[in-house]
Amino acid sequence: MNRFVIDASIAIKWVVHEDDSLNALAILQKFSLSSPDLLIAECANILWKKVKRAELTTDEAIMAAHLIQRADVELLPMRHLMDGATRLAIALDHAAYDCIYLALAIERACPFVTADERFRRKLGQVADARVSGNVLSMEEALAMRT
Repeated sequence: MNRFVIDASIAIKWVVHEDDSLNALAILQKFSLSSPDLLIAECANILWKKVKRAELTTDEAIMAAHLIQRADVELLPMRHLMDGATRLAIALDHAAYDCIYLALAIERACPFVTADERFRRKLGQVADARVSGNVLSMEEALAMRT
């Protein structure tokens, strides 16, 4: 079975209806997933923002948080990823939060799947194949089903 590193843009689609939520759920069901434990904080922040914008009720956000906590995702400590993520953030001129996920994917030599199209496009233009060849859209990941 393929293993992917996923970010909060994928996980939030499991619990909040967004474009491509069905693809995100298929990834959860079909593949082994890993993520830095940053995923929990980022998802909590997204849920807070959705309550603040009246897109979710407090109860809906709490239920969504419970579901994400229980998802079958290997959560890994991120402390050791800091150097790599910092280097990537500087080289890419991009937020270190996103680069933590990418650093884990590079370390584990497995694809990074994200629904963040802006970040994915940026990574696709990088000359380093460990970066550009290591990032997938949900559609590309689903095409790899084994």
